[in-house]
Amino acid sequence: MQRKAYASGIAALLAVLLAGCTGASGDGGTTDDSNPGDTGTASPAAEPGRYRTLPEPCTAVGEGTLDELLPGIRQIADEEQRERAYEGTPTSTFDTDRKVGCRWKVDSRDATDHLLVDFERVVSYDNAVSDDSQAEQLFAEQEAAAHLPEPTTTESAAAGSTPAGGASAAPSGSPSDSPSGSPSGSPSTTPTELRPRVLEDLGDEAFLDDELSSSGSTAKQRTVTVAFRTSNVIVTIEYVEQPAAVGVVPDSGEMQDRAQKLASRLADSLSG
Repeated sequence: MQRKAYASGIAALLAVLLAGCTGASGDGGTTDDSNPGDTGTASPAAEPGRYRTLPEPCTAVGEGTLDELLPGIRQIADEEQRERAYEGTPTSTFDTDRKVGCRWKVDSRDATDHLLVDFERVVSYDNAVSDDSQAEQLFAEQEAAAHLPEPTTTESAAAGSTPAGGASAAPSGSPSDSPSGSPSGSPSTTPTELRPRVLEDLGDEAFLDDELSSSGSTAKQRTVTVAFRTSNVIVTIEYVEQPAAVGVVPDSGEMQDRAQKLASRLADSLSG
């Protein structure tokens, strides 16, 4: 009788223990492996940029535009040489999905003209940083490297008064005699509206730089750079002219106007 009572007691104890385990897992309670603070969802990735591809750079500039920026191209008598001049030369790149460019160089009786068009598609590899934000940061670094002069009070008040790609407010025959925006140049010799500056109404942000070489024994070379950003693509135009004769200074207003018009056309083609 004692053995039966002892066995019955053990069976009852096991029944209670099993019932307790079942209740703990079936009444909505938490288990040892659960984490009350873990929602099971990851932070959303930053938005990708608008552009996934880049245009073909050597066909991005039409023949009419090349005629305007490179006047000597129409002076090439040989038809095959003229066609090759229009085609341009692609720049070297390791990843055409990320960076492409094209160069043109044409000699004429009056000057040698160079044109470079560069497209860069920015991709962020940080899930917390969008492609646009990464491109914005890179563009800010590019603008800082240009060392644009601080805008004057008059410039600040008139910002946006000259549309990008439109004719400059200065007469086309008012060249600068010193490197615009360079430490050695005298700002007083450069009309205010032709100084290196931030541009309005071109892409999401843009700037223009204008430099004149200081070499005294050779013809002075002018370099006009227009750069702009549209979403996660940065476009840079470099337009260079070196006159054939010593003492001739390339026309700042004319070169800036041509470069801005090209930039405006490229911005429109990207947005289309």
